[in-house]
Amino acid sequence: QVQLVESGGGLVQAGGSLRLSCAVSGISFSNYDMGWYRQAPGKQRELVAAVSSSNTNYGDSVKGRFTISRDNAKNAVYLQMNSLEPEDTAVYYCNARWRYNSLYYYWGQGTQVTVSS
Repeated sequence: QVQLVESGGGLVQAGGSLRLSCAVSGISFSNYDMGWYRQAPGKQRELVAAVSSSNTNYGDSVKGRFTISRDNAKNAVYLQMNSLEPEDTAVYYCNARWRYNSLYYYWGQGTQVTVSS
């Protein structure tokens, strides 16, 4: 059974930091590209950051503030979020996508991040 379990969300003031974690089980983690997405109320889900075996990719609105990383030994992916803004308020989802066929992917249940002004 595939499980992606996010943690680390919460309430933080603008300018603060949070670190999200996603613990993954049930898949061959190193063969998956990992990503963080977010969805704010009334908006579409959007890519925040992604990491493959060697590359990272960021949404324009978070470049320079967020950092994605992965630990293949721990089957985990992280999102360090600095200089948080109220516009970062959303539910953050972890995503695992098989590197060899993008039709195979999995989602976590999401974790709420709320940034107060």
